[in-house]
Amino acid sequence: MSKPVVEVQVRAVATTSGGCAVFLGNEEKVFVIFVDQSVGAAITMFMQDTQKERPLTHDLLASILRAFEAKIERVIINDLKRGTYFARLVLSAENESQEKKIIEIDSRPSDCIAMAIQQTAPIHVSCDVWDQVEDMTEALRKMQEEGPEPEENDQEEDS
Repeated sequence: MSKPVVEVQVRAVATTSGGCAVFLGNEEKVFVIFVDQSVGAAITMFMQDTQKERPLTHDLLASILRAFEAKIERVIINDLKRGTYFARLVLSAENESQEKKIIEIDSRPSDCIAMAIQQTAPIHVSCDVWDQVEDMTEALRKMQEEGPEPEENDQEEDS
C-alpha cells in the first residue's frame, strides 16, 4: 500500500446502547469506530489477555493462519464512506522455497482491530481517513476521569 498512513493504538473500548465504541488514536488525535457487541467484547478480551473456554472466531482464524505459516503484518483502516469505515488485513506467508507473499484482504475494521490486538500487529489509518475523523481526545479523557456511569436506580436514590 503506497498511501501514507498514521499508526494508532486502541485507547479504550466503551459499551454503548447499540454495541461498543472503540477509541483509536495516538498522542495527536483519538477517534471512534462503533462496532457490534460481540466484536467489542472480543477486542476487550484480547486487550486484557482473557482466557476463554473455547476458541472464538478470531482464535479460529489465528489458528488457520498459523497452520499456513502466515501472519498479520498490519491492518490499515483505509477508507471512510458515508460514515462507514473500510479496512485491509495485510498478511504475509512464505512458501516452501522461502518466497514471501504479501496478501491484502478487504475486511471489517472491527475484525482487523481484534486480530491485530490478538497477534500484536500494528494498526494504521490512511492519512485521508485520519484527516476526516473528528478528534475525540477530550471525550475519551472525560470518560476515563468520570468512570462508569451509575445505574439509573442509583441516580434516583441520590435525588
